[in-house]
Amino acid sequence: MGIQVGIVRVGVTIAASVAFVVTWSSGFLVPAIAAVEVPPLTLLVWRFVPLAVILLAVVGFTGAGRDVTRADVGRQALIGLFAQFGYCTAVYAAVASGVATGTTALIDAVQPLIIAVLVGPLLGLRVRGAQWAGLLIGAAGVLLVVRSQLDDSTAHPAAYVWPALAMASLIVGTFLQRRSEPRTGTLVTLTIHVSVTALALVPVAAVFGALAPPASASFWIAAGFAAVFPTLAAYGLYWWLLRRVGITALNALLFLIAPTTALAGALLLGEPLTLVTLGGFALCAAGVAAVLVSETRAVHNSSESSGDSRSGALGSVSRAFIEEL
Repeated sequence: MGIQVGIVRVGVTIAASVAFVVTWSSGFLVPAIAAVEVPPLTLLVWRFVPLAVILLAVVGFTGAGRDVTRADVGRQALIGLFAQFGYCTAVYAAVASGVATGTTALIDAVQPLIIAVLVGPLLGLRVRGAQWAGLLIGAAGVLLVVRSQLDDSTAHPAAYVWPALAMASLIVGTFLQRRSEPRTGTLVTLTIHVSVTALALVPVAAVFGALAPPASASFWIAAGFAAVFPTLAAYGLYWWLLRRVGITALNALLFLIAPTTALAGALLLGEPLTLVTLGGFALCAAGVAAVLVSETRAVHNSSESSGDSRSGALGSVSRAFIEEL
């Protein structure tokens, strides 16, 4: 029975990982497709404001926030300002400035290398040699993917500051979350992040005259899609997987964002997809595999050294990738 439960849990984690990559990638495509006729700020406001109202109502109805303190709210609000407000506004600004979707997605792929450098001194964790190799292989793959798109880019060089700001915002939010020992569940965490982002977006959009939404059905479909998939699903899975599989394994999954986005951009937006791009896909996959295999082996070896006779390879995988919330 334990083995069957372990298999199910591993399957759930794998399915959640795939869903995370797909839904997070969609966040780069929505502004490229929908923000052609409206300012990006308008789409962002109406992506977050209705969702914040809905989430607050759900939390109030279910009582999920009953034991949440003011300190918890303040801590998560600060994280949300970096991880959602700062990140999303910078991503939308980059896409609106003409940076290709796959290039913008590079921010998610460069993040693991920066976090790997900082993870030791800031979180007290050690990145093993095999994981470094996997991260470097994945980074090389991402660079190939992005390089294949640069020749056709019409963006001004200054526009590439936006992806860098987005990457920095998400890194700060991730570290704050890891260091804060969060006591709020995924639903409450996401509700606070979405709400503080909505509150921050409204005055900014009002100042720039981008608050009023258009009446077109296509705009509301795009806003609804952005609220459900790259916000509710992707961010929810991000924080859930961060607790469940750990920061190193989650960052390895981020290497799949840029290839997935580049492939979707080629199919939906006509962005370039060459043999160099495909070679980058292969390297990204190899990098992810190297990190995850190293993580699994390390946990297995740790289990054997502690004398846990009941834990085989499946049990090690279960503990490595499916820590309970």
